[in-house]
Amino acid sequence: MSIFKTQQSINILVCEDNLGDVYIIRNSLQNSLRKYNLDHVANGEAAMNYLNQTGAYESVSRPDLILLDLNLPKKPGFEVLREVKTHPDLKVIPVVILTSSKSEQDIVKSYELYSSGFVTKPSDFDEFVSAIHKIENFWLNLVQLPSKLSPNT
Repeated sequence: MSIFKTQQSINILVCEDNLGDVYIIRNSLQNSLRKYNLDHVANGEAAMNYLNQTGAYESVSRPDLILLDLNLPKKPGFEVLREVKTHPDLKVIPVVILTSSKSEQDIVKSYELYSSGFVTKPSDFDEFVSAIHKIENFWLNLVQLPSKLSPNT
């Protein structure tokens, strides 16, 4: 059983191997009205280590929102999504797929695996920034997120 606790800042985990995209995401959220902590992992294995708080990620806080690329090295995004959504303590964390894919098959599979949304990364810089602001407006300002998961209760 998980207990939700009030938390003032939002923890966001970005699972993305393209450092340029991470830079855009981080800078787009810089002027957010909400306080947030943004952490980044560059591959699927690191994502699961982070989420399971193992190895180098033993002392990290579980994220309130995950932005997940499908095309990750070491462990594909779909495998990460499947593991998150079948884990009793992680499955309540919203996972937004943020990928370059426009494939209908990828969209359907993402929702079949219980993603919270699917966003195709625009190739245009300004459109990418706009997409991040839309994600921010919805996930950081409009919806209510579980503030903090307590894995030991």
